[in-house]
Amino acid sequence: MSTVDEVKSRIDIVDLVSESGVKLRKSGRSYSGFCPFHSNTRTPAFVVWPETGTWRCFGECNEGGDVFKFIMKKEGWDFKESLRYLAERAGVELQPYSPQQEETKEKYDHLRALLEDTVLFYRDRMLNTPDGKETLAYLREKRGLSDATIEAFGLGYAPKGWDNALRHFTARGYSEQDLMDAGLLSERDSGGYYDRFRHRLMIPIRDQRGRMAGFGARTMDPDGVPKYLNSPQTALFDKGRLLYGLDRARKPIRAADQAVIVEGYLDVIAPHQAGFENVVSPMGTALTEAQLRLLKRFTRRIVLALDPDAAGQKAVLRGLEAARQAMDHETDLRFDARGLLRHEARLQADLRVANLPDNLDPDEIVLRNPDEWAHLIEEAKPIVTHVMETLAAGRDLDDPKVKTEIAARVLPLIGDLPNPIERDTYRQQLARMLKVDERVLISGQPRTSRRSRPYRKRVKAEAQEDVPQTAAVAAVSPARKIESYCLGVLFRKPDLLYRLDRALQESHLGPLDFEDFGYTDHQMFLRVIRQSLEQDKVEPHDYVVANLPEALADLSNDLLAQSEELDPVEERLLEEVLRSVIKLRRLGLNENLNQLRFLQEAAQEQGNLCDTSYQELVLQHARLLRDLDQANRRLSLRRLE
Repeated sequence: MSTVDEVKSRIDIVDLVSESGVKLRKSGRSYSGFCPFHSNTRTPAFVVWPETGTWRCFGECNEGGDVFKFIMKKEGWDFKESLRYLAERAGVELQPYSPQQEETKEKYDHLRALLEDTVLFYRDRMLNTPDGKETLAYLREKRGLSDATIEAFGLGYAPKGWDNALRHFTARGYSEQDLMDAGLLSERDSGGYYDRFRHRLMIPIRDQRGRMAGFGARTMDPDGVPKYLNSPQTALFDKGRLLYGLDRARKPIRAADQAVIVEGYLDVIAPHQAGFENVVSPMGTALTEAQLRLLKRFTRRIVLALDPDAAGQKAVLRGLEAARQAMDHETDLRFDARGLLRHEARLQADLRVANLPDNLDPDEIVLRNPDEWAHLIEEAKPIVTHVMETLAAGRDLDDPKVKTEIAARVLPLIGDLPNPIERDTYRQQLARMLKVDERVLISGQPRTSRRSRPYRKRVKAEAQEDVPQTAAVAAVSPARKIESYCLGVLFRKPDLLYRLDRALQESHLGPLDFEDFGYTDHQMFLRVIRQSLEQDKVEPHDYVVANLPEALADLSNDLLAQSEELDPVEERLLEEVLRSVIKLRRLGLNENLNQLRFLQEAAQEQGNLCDTSYQELVLQHARLLRDLDQANRRLSLRRLE
C-alpha cells in the first residue's frame, strides 16, 4: 500500500468534513449537508460517501474528490502540503527527505530566515532614520495608510548608501553568498557586491503560505529609476508563480467567491485597509496561467482591475496586446485579450474586467470612496464586452470604416471562445452595437482551421463545449481500477491522449478531464501527463517520470506493473481506453443520479416542493448518460462493420 493510500485508509472523511463545520445528516449509505465552499442555506447539496472516502457538491461548486481534494480546497494548499497535514493526522510517517532534499530544505529555510531578518532591518530603518521617517510620512499622508496597516504588511525603508545591508548582515554571520542567493545584493562588474535596494520603500513579498520570498521596492527619489524594482529571480522568488497579497487574501477570496487582480503593491494594500481583502497583484508581470491556477484553488470568479493605461482604450487599440512600462522595467504588464480568453477557457473560470475611471489607480479610488470601488467591481464585464465597448468609446459608429475596424478586431476574439452559446451571444451583441445584420458578421468572419489554433485542443480538454463537466465519483473497487488502467496506458503512451481526446469528441463527448477521476493522486498524475505533451524538450514518458511529485512514486510503480501487457495494436488499445473512460463516466453518473433522487425525495418530505434544482440536475445527468450510451452503441456498431 502506498503512503497516499495508507493515509486515505486511516482518515474518516465524515469526521474530517464534520470538523470543518459542516453538519452532516446520515441518509442511507451516505451523509448530506450544506456545502462549506459556497453560500446555501436552502437545499443540502453536499454529499459524503464514507465507503469510498469521497465527497461531492451537487450545487454551485459542482466539484468532488477525496480527503486530499477536500483539504486542498478548504485550505488552499497544494497536494504536498495536504499530504503532510493528513499524514500527521493519520499517524503515517512520510518517507524522510533524501540527503540532497534535506540540504535544499535547510538552505531555503536559511534564506527565508535571512529575509525575515531583512524585514525587521528595513522596518527599523524606516522608524529610526530621518529618510525613513519621510517615507513613513509619505505612506501616511499621501497614500492614506494607517500605522496598523503599515505594520501588518511589514513595510520598511532601505537606506541610502551602497553597503548598509551588506555590512549589517555580514556582521551577523550571514555570508555574501547568502545575501546574493536571497536577492539582496548585486554584483559589480569589477568584482565585489553592493546593496540592490537603496533609498526605497520596501514591501515584503510572501508566498501563499506566508513565507518570505522577496521584496518589491519603490524609489523615494522623484527622479529615481526604475520607479519599482523587484527582487531578482531566486530559488524562492519567481514572479510568474507568486501573487502579492495572496497569503492574506486566501480566506477572503474564498468567502467572497471572487478574486480581484490589481497592478501594484499599494493597489493591494489600500483596498485591504478598507475591508476589500480579496485583492492580489501579479507585481507587474504579464498575468500567467500559473498565477491564475493559484487563484482557481479559491475561486473561479476573477476580476481584472488594472490601471486605466494598462487595460484601457489606448492599449486595446494598439492591438489588444499592447504593453505599458512595467513596474521594474524588466517585463511588461499586458492586457492580452486573446491570452486571457485562453486562460479562461482552459481553467473554466469567469474572467471579467473592471473599467476604472481615467487617471485613478485602485488605491486612489478606494481612498476617495470605498462604495465606488465596490460598485466598479460589481459592474465588471466579460473580456469580449470590455474590448467591444473600449474600441467603440468616442468613435463614430455610423462610419462604415469604423464598423469594419471594430468587427475585424472583435470577431477573432469571439471565434476563439470554446462555447457556441457564448459565441452566438457576443456576435448578437456586436451586431446590435454596430447596427448591422448578424448574418453579415457570420459570413464575414474568416474560418479558422484547427491547425492554425494549436491551443484549441487544450482549451477543449478542460472546457467542454456542449455538456457540463461531471466528476466520476464512484465506488472504490470498479472506479479506481478503471482509473488506474487508463492512467497506466497513458503513462506508458502519453501521445495516446491526443487520439483519445479526438475519439471522445467524435463520439460527441468531452475530452478526458481531471475531474473524470475521483482521486486526487490520479488527477495529479493526469495533469503531469498533459504537461508532458505541452513541451518538446524530452520524450513525454521521460518528462512524466522526471516531474512526478515524490508522493506519487509508489503510484507510478503500481501503474507500470499493472500495464506491462498492453495490446500491441494501438487501434485496439485506443478502443479499450475509450470504452474504459465511457464506463468510468457511467459509474459516476449512476452514483450521482441515485444520490440526487434521494436528495430530491428528502427535499420534498421537508416541504421544498418548489425547489427544482435537484430535478434539473437529474435531467442533466440523464442526458449525459444518454450521450454515453449512444457513444457505446456507436463503438459496438463500428466493431461489427
